[in-house]
Amino acid sequence: HRRCSPDDAAVVLFTSGSEGEPKGVVLSHGNIIANHKQLKARINFNPQDVVLNFLPMFHSFGFTVGTMLPVLNGMTTFFYPSPLHYSVIPEIAYDIGATIMFGTNTFLAAYAKKAHAYDFYNMRYVVAGAEKLQESTRHLWMDKFGIRILEGYGATETAPVTSVNTPMDYKAGSVGRFMPDMLYKLEPVEGIEHGGKLHVSGPNIMKGYLLPTNPGILVPPASVYGDGWYDTGDIVQVDDEGFIHIQGRSKRFAKISGEMVSLTAVEQLAGQAWPDGHHAVVALPDPKKGEQLVLLTNVKQATPKALAAASPGVAAINLPKKVMIVEHIPILGTGKTDYPGATQLAAEWLNAANTDDGDDA
Repeated sequence: HRRCSPDDAAVVLFTSGSEGEPKGVVLSHGNIIANHKQLKARINFNPQDVVLNFLPMFHSFGFTVGTMLPVLNGMTTFFYPSPLHYSVIPEIAYDIGATIMFGTNTFLAAYAKKAHAYDFYNMRYVVAGAEKLQESTRHLWMDKFGIRILEGYGATETAPVTSVNTPMDYKAGSVGRFMPDMLYKLEPVEGIEHGGKLHVSGPNIMKGYLLPTNPGILVPPASVYGDGWYDTGDIVQVDDEGFIHIQGRSKRFAKISGEMVSLTAVEQLAGQAWPDGHHAVVALPDPKKGEQLVLLTNVKQATPKALAAASPGVAAINLPKKVMIVEHIPILGTGKTDYPGATQLAAEWLNAANTDDGDDA
């Protein structure tokens, strides 16, 4: 029998592809076990817990946290093959007496609307990750079930948990504090006054990438801070108490009339105006202002003027000039918004409509 080293590759997981071509992420045995130990130092779980996991195993959240964490820590686990069965999953949670559940904002919002108020009666922890938790989802879970969703943050490259809110360390709107034994640095970004681009290091940072352009060759994580550091590509602010506030992906900022605008923040405005809708904001080229914002939404009555009226005090530069009504926002199997797909939809719609800079809907 060949002896395994903790640094040997344990699994290759692929990034979600929410912003471009998926990349193969090579995680070692040490990366995965370290992330488990980091979580265990912050959140109390035990063999009496019952985990309900409906997240796909090809996704790092569904694999490391949803699958390996309960299996390697002696917890009972119930696997369900699809997160899209919004009426079924709350019933399963009730039937098995689930105490721990992991999900994305999209899925958690959908379950809350379908569930009976008692379906999650036994739940100790509901942890949200992979995308921004909307205020409307947070409030709905608290009002209907009395459950405080713990929002976390991570990436496939960090195996995946970088930070998480816990019952002891909790701040609404943040994604919690860094995992133990992780270091961070914020790289200044032009146009961003508070915060910067997050680089992290620690025992849970991947071995490297397998890229379609260079198959079979392991490419170590790259960062301006050298070996062992990973550039997350996220613009974040870390407050005085160590809580992380995500401002958006560096790729999810648009430069309009020389100012940096967070597309994630604009999506949140739409979420506040129409809490029951699903929204995505994309940036497209604009001959006059550099880039322009387009809101894709499944809310039939949405218009730029209605959004402006629902967002008093928000500068016009932070509001989309065009709104595209769609039946469904493109989403990936992981529950994340498919931004390349949404951008393509919006570009085709603009070209077909031959729109100008007016308030089109």
